[in-house]
Amino acid sequence: MKLTFVSATLLLVFVFDPFGNILLFVSVLNRVEPARRTRVVLCECLIAFLVLLVFLFFGRPFFALLHLSETSLGIAGGVILFLIALRIIFHSQQGLFGDIPGGEPFIVPLAIPAIAGPSSLATILLLTSRAPERLMGLLLTAIAIEMLLTGIEEFARHLRQLS
Repeated sequence: MKLTFVSATLLLVFVFDPFGNILLFVSVLNRVEPARRTRVVLCECLIAFLVLLVFLFFGRPFFALLHLSETSLGIAGGVILFLIALRIIFHSQQGLFGDIPGGEPFIVPLAIPAIAGPSSLATILLLTSRAPERLMGLLLTAIAIEMLLTGIEEFARHLRQLS
């Protein structure tokens, strides 16, 4: 039982990407008073936890109601992360997410999508719908898809060179 819990925890840590989110948190909390930063981070983490907990129990019926697939959720998460990455690369004077009213973030962008984003919601959904022994299969599937996309990219590049 411990091995299953550990593997699920590791998978979620990789999806949440705590080290990758450090830049986002630092950027967003730049205007918050240093004395309040810890409280803001804890509040955002609590909100993200509650969102994930609600999604754990009501996510699948909600998706079924809207006729949404797990794939569309993953793609939406990728698009959002891509847009955030573009804002990081092409830094503006307004900051990563523009001016935050009052200088303090509330729910967006730290709790959602940084912590409880589409990727983590899809992972929660997959963890609850599959047997825990299949987590390694999920990781292998993700690796296989990445390899497939790389192959398609190389093939398209080769076709462009032939033209």
